[in-house]
Amino acid sequence: MRKATQKTWGGRFATGPTAAVQQFTESVSFDWRLYRQDIAGSIAHAQGLAKAGLITNAEAGKIVRGLKAIQREIDAGKFQWDPALEDVHMNIEAALVKKIGAAGQKLHTARSRNDQVATDLCLWVCDTAVDLIEHLGQLERALVQLADANQTVVIPGYTHLQRAQPVAFAHHCLAYVEMFERDFLRFATCCGNAGRHSPLGSGALAGSTLRVDRAHVAKQLGFAGVTQNSMDAVSNRDFVLDFLYAAAVTGLHLSRLAEDLILWSSAEFGFITIGDAYTTGSSLMPQKKNPDICELTRGKTGRLYGNLVAVLTMLKGLPLTYNRDMQEDKEPLFDSADTLRNALAVVADLLRHVTVNQQRCTAAANDPALLATDLVDFLVKKGTPFRAAHHIVGALVAESEKIGTPLPKLAGQKFGPAAAKVFDIQQALAARQAIGAPAPRNVRAQIARWQRHLK
Repeated sequence: MRKATQKTWGGRFATGPTAAVQQFTESVSFDWRLYRQDIAGSIAHAQGLAKAGLITNAEAGKIVRGLKAIQREIDAGKFQWDPALEDVHMNIEAALVKKIGAAGQKLHTARSRNDQVATDLCLWVCDTAVDLIEHLGQLERALVQLADANQTVVIPGYTHLQRAQPVAFAHHCLAYVEMFERDFLRFATCCGNAGRHSPLGSGALAGSTLRVDRAHVAKQLGFAGVTQNSMDAVSNRDFVLDFLYAAAVTGLHLSRLAEDLILWSSAEFGFITIGDAYTTGSSLMPQKKNPDICELTRGKTGRLYGNLVAVLTMLKGLPLTYNRDMQEDKEPLFDSADTLRNALAVVADLLRHVTVNQQRCTAAANDPALLATDLVDFLVKKGTPFRAAHHIVGALVAESEKIGTPLPKLAGQKFGPAAAKVFDIQQALAARQAIGAPAPRNVRAQIARWQRHLK
């Protein structure tokens, strides 16, 4: 007498998997998150089967009603997931059969879990990209709001973390808005790629002898069209990589913003104060106020990178078509989505509780050395070649440091009173009128542009 076998694929096997194998191979503990997309795909597939005459309209109606009832159970937290059924697909199918009987057994006609999961993932990636786009918009709005509230604040801009030239604090904030807008576009492109071609109907790898109108089913699911090669369709995870790459780059931008906030909130800079609710203290030192939210954001970027590399590495040596290795794409994908969503939300909240310390910013920005390049430009306008002017001013800076005479005074003595006026910071900023430069009128215009764009 044969021992009990796995119910969904065990007809060819004499025994079922051991408990250890079952635990090692199950994925429902994490892929249950695909249930909405899986049910949507199954509803469209059932309707496609009915259109093809492979099931009756009555059977399709029972299947659709049963699937919707199962979704309501899952939404309410009442559904019992069974690891013995391996994954989200077979759990839902088994529940459907139990609920509506023999009609449920016909649902898997003309499809495989290979094209089913590829379809589910395409839908999930697109849905999640749209959600993250909304979170990016909230973060951009918070940055624009912070810039708008501090338009008159000037800080040093830095290269090599050394003071370089003066910039508007708002201009610095808007630099990050530009970055996050590129992230917005990356996720939009990711959604477009995932939603372009439906894999459903590709079967395990070679389609099916049972003809279903793939284009009709794809349209029901919101896809623009269908895949043209069944082998590529079930093995393709480029759209997952697109998502993970977009998440990793967004994490990079969040990490750079976090680093600036950490530096600015330190006693050495003192440019900003972060609200108490978004900082933590020390278990030993009672005076500490630590920017832990920023540090965690910076740290979590490593997870986003790791998830991308994990899936790239998993895919790199796989022959066509589907291989079970590809089950390992989901946990990194879900983790990146969760990690990034949480980081975007908390950093946006933190930015709404940042106070700019204008006095400290002004004191730092009034360092005359920040306008040494403006003195070079002054000499260039007088006819001095740039390289010669650069050398002259460099020597003047060294002399100023050596003898302790302020740079503006030395410049006035050497090149006349007009040269000393170069060191007026407001005048210097106002002169930076090129497109993309931080002249006050440019900054005002950019804030207004972003406010319109982000409405």
